[in-house]
Amino acid sequence: MMGGRCSGICRALALLAFLFPLRERGCWGLNPSSGDLEKSPHSDPDPWEALLRHKRSWVWNQFFVLEEYTGNEPLYVGKLHSDVDKGDGKVKYVLTGEGATSIFTIDENTGDIHATKRLDREAQPYYTLQAQAVDRVTNIPVEPRSEFVVKVQDINDNEPKFLDGPYLAGVPEMSPLGTMVVQVAATDADDPTYGNSARVVYSITHGQPYFSVEPKTGVIRTALPNMDRETRDQYVLVIQAKDMVGQMGGLSGTTSVTVTLTDVNDNPPRFTHKNYQYTVLESLPVQSVVARVKAADADIGSNAEMDYRIMDSDGPGMFNITTDENTQDGVIILLKPLDFETKSSFFLRIEATNRNIDSNFLSLGPFSDTTSVKVMVEDVNEPPVFSTPLSKMVVSEDARVGTSIGRVSAHDPDTSNNAIRYSIDRNTDLERFFNVDALSGVISTAKPLDREANLVHNLTIFAIESQDPTQIGKGIALITVLDINDNAPVFAIDYETLLCENAMPGQVIQTISAVDKDEPLSGHRFYFALAAPVAGNLNFTLRDNKDNTASILTKRGGFRRREQAVYRLPVLIVDSGSPALSSTNTLSVRVCDCDSDGVALSCGAVAYTATGLSTGALLAILGCIITLLVMVLLIVTMRRRRKEPLILEEERDIRENIVRYDDEGGGEEDTEAFDMVALRNLNVIRDPNVRRDVTPDTPTFFHYPSTTRPSYKSLPDNVVFREFIWERLKDADVDPSAPPYDSLQTYAFEGSGSVAESLSSLESLSTDSDQNYDYLSNWGPRFKKLADLYGNSDGTSVFS
Repeated sequence: MMGGRCSGICRALALLAFLFPLRERGCWGLNPSSGDLEKSPHSDPDPWEALLRHKRSWVWNQFFVLEEYTGNEPLYVGKLHSDVDKGDGKVKYVLTGEGATSIFTIDENTGDIHATKRLDREAQPYYTLQAQAVDRVTNIPVEPRSEFVVKVQDINDNEPKFLDGPYLAGVPEMSPLGTMVVQVAATDADDPTYGNSARVVYSITHGQPYFSVEPKTGVIRTALPNMDRETRDQYVLVIQAKDMVGQMGGLSGTTSVTVTLTDVNDNPPRFTHKNYQYTVLESLPVQSVVARVKAADADIGSNAEMDYRIMDSDGPGMFNITTDENTQDGVIILLKPLDFETKSSFFLRIEATNRNIDSNFLSLGPFSDTTSVKVMVEDVNEPPVFSTPLSKMVVSEDARVGTSIGRVSAHDPDTSNNAIRYSIDRNTDLERFFNVDALSGVISTAKPLDREANLVHNLTIFAIESQDPTQIGKGIALITVLDINDNAPVFAIDYETLLCENAMPGQVIQTISAVDKDEPLSGHRFYFALAAPVAGNLNFTLRDNKDNTASILTKRGGFRRREQAVYRLPVLIVDSGSPALSSTNTLSVRVCDCDSDGVALSCGAVAYTATGLSTGALLAILGCIITLLVMVLLIVTMRRRRKEPLILEEERDIRENIVRYDDEGGGEEDTEAFDMVALRNLNVIRDPNVRRDVTPDTPTFFHYPSTTRPSYKSLPDNVVFREFIWERLKDADVDPSAPPYDSLQTYAFEGSGSVAESLSSLESLSTDSDQNYDYLSNWGPRFKKLADLYGNSDGTSVFS
């Protein structure tokens, strides 16, 4: 409880009582009987009173309150009392500070302090309050304000907690006894300075006998040596922390610790079988996988990595083995082609060794193992094989067609040894320059060769089994064409030779060279000379430089463009081949006007220009030209307008001319069977007696009896059309209105196959006999109009 005692000033006042008749002065003090704090009353004011009160130093003890009080009544904390308080109710006690009125209350009359709520030391361990005695009426302080502390006294109401739990830890397998795994820590919110409420001890409740924990530090260690991960790789421990030093009544908390045994290389690799056998086809491509073998290793990760090697084999260099880093398999790879006919089986001895060996576990070794592998080769039907995959041949450029160049040879590698047929892959010989004999494999020329067009021919030759055409072998025939002298030399470039008018005699005006498509073994050697017709000319000469070049020199000076602007020199070039070939090339020499340095200023013929024309004359000439152009344009435009259809040219033609059209059309949809010549030539009058839809009396290809000419209906179809076309051709030949150029005549003529036969009314006029048209009424409503016109009346009366 809080108590007070007299200050040093009170004791000093007792000594001064001998000198000055002072009244008693009181201070806050502790009542011995009650333990409460009291204040003695004071007398009338005195000049010393202010001085003495100003120097008063209050010393307070702490109040203590037990936390987590569960009683029904407010908890009594302590009592405040002043000596000024005479018990007459004139003094009132006031409490301020942390928790005043909300947690702590004070009886203003008696000074009793109570706690109205449960306190939690872990939430707030102490409260700072201020106490003051004031006059009840005036509220004037009768004592200065003083501060005191209410401390919450701890009880064991919090269990230990593992703030970092649950824990994950690892320890290498095969670790010795006592190897540290992990350290756990629990905290207790109770006051560590008061009692044993916060003193924690650790114990393991689950996980024995594999692990142990130190009670004071919480360090977990292995309790068994040589724990094997391959047997069990994980353990779950339960660790308990208990306060009150583990005594009865203490609170406890638990956490889990998952301990994983990490792997070490303590297991050697072992093959599951001592002998393996695999079968592969002899057609297996090189670098293919033949087989996979694997040595089992109980370890994991880098401790299970291993290397394989072939220790022994009866096929040196045939196979290789590598490690698949993902699966740690040993992959056997083929390095050379297999041939069943040569060797049908192979034996391999393979070793697997751990890549990362731990020296601490060498006693568990050896960390390697061996096994035997037998590879059986299975026969397949193989394509033919050329004895020489690449055959090089040569042929002369002038070889005749059918000349044998060389021979390719292939054989069947199988035991059946079937016959072989040869052919050329025409994709490699598109122009078919060569042939190959299907049985012998002899290659010969099929066309004349040109080395300059194609120097080397790269042919693919197929070798096909006779019994199984799907088995095809391929070979290469490289044919080089040898050169002959079949090309004459020519100028290397198109020379542009310029000759200055002020050139001196003997001056070199051009150096020429030649090229030849041929390539003789000894190299080119060309001879130059002027052609015979100009060899003795007086203007130029040629000098052979003996280095496949020649120089053109002038024989004289004083060349003038006005006299001759261009000179043409025929140059004869001869090569050194056998036989020698030559060509005549023309060199054009242009005469130019040059400056003093010999630079050409203008070349060619001199252009004579008219002089003395004024500007006005030039404008007049230009105006005349423009006028002529305008007139020409007008004439052309008028001619184009007059080329419109003649039937629309003049209205009088439409009103006064009747166009006669005798051809039988093809109906409403026929737009091409009209005689356009008749429409365009309105003034031509045809002979009305000539019928174009009937056969005229002209000679025919088909000979009829002399008594009578049969109608088209009695002739065969092929003769009918031939006769009809022949008659129309004769008619067009004698037609005066036909144009003098080829034209297309279109006729709609039906043959004898028509059911209705001819419906032309014009044909009926050409016959002398009467014709009955009553059958038209039986043809349906489409022919009703014709039946009305012709059915009951005379045919001649219709046209009367």
